[in-house]
Amino acid sequence: MSSEGFLKEVQAIGEKFLLKLQKLPKAEPVEIISFSVVLLFIVTVLVLMIIACSCCCYSCCGCDGHPDSRHRKSQVRPAAHS
Repeated sequence: MSSEGFLKEVQAIGEKFLLKLQKLPKAEPVEIISFSVVLLFIVTVLVLMIIACSCCCYSCCGCDGHPDSRHRKSQVRPAAHS
């Protein structure tokens, strides 16, 4: 999918979402509840993705942006006998 087609899809979804929001005050209670559940699901997925990405970046880079040497795997070599 080209970037232009993707942008058109996002714009179409945004327009549908705005139309749904405009009709929401006049909607039936079941429709309001279902819309709220879908919205809550989307927000939950986004928050979990942000948490997962931040935890992954934190474990790789540490707080200050430098790699954390405690998580780096080191190769164990046998001790030399003299």
